[in-house]
Amino acid sequence: MNALQKSNLFPFAPLYSDLFENNFTGSKFASNLPAVNIKENEKEFKVEVAAPGLKKDDFKITTEDGLINISAEHEEKKEEKEEDYTMKEYNYNSFSRSFALPDNVKEDDIKAKYEDGILKLILPKKAEMAKDSKKKMIKIT
Repeated sequence: MNALQKSNLFPFAPLYSDLFENNFTGSKFASNLPAVNIKENEKEFKVEVAAPGLKKDDFKITTEDGLINISAEHEEKKEEKEEDYTMKEYNYNSFSRSFALPDNVKEDDIKAKYEDGILKLILPKKAEMAKDSKKKMIKIT
């Protein structure tokens, strides 16, 4: 049995546990990251990012060095003035997700559309290069 317990040494043990013992993909750190679905068929990859409450102008999508980066920033400000008080509310949300692009994606032809809270990306595939159909005999030595 361990003679030292976190709760005796550190009065904020539950906070310590939440911050340092959960991995970064756990619920504490991933809460701002939207869910992403990636589907593949013969012609393309389809990426769907669940991001309700945003506008299409909130998103920024870039490709660089074989990566696609999807990010968004959204801020709301609300001010209400009455005779005896002023109430100000400010809300800021952002996220950024990056994915490695397969070699067979046509980066110049990527399309994106935002509707009903879902950002939809179409990543078309390059036509497969003609395969060399020549037979080659391998000599065994």
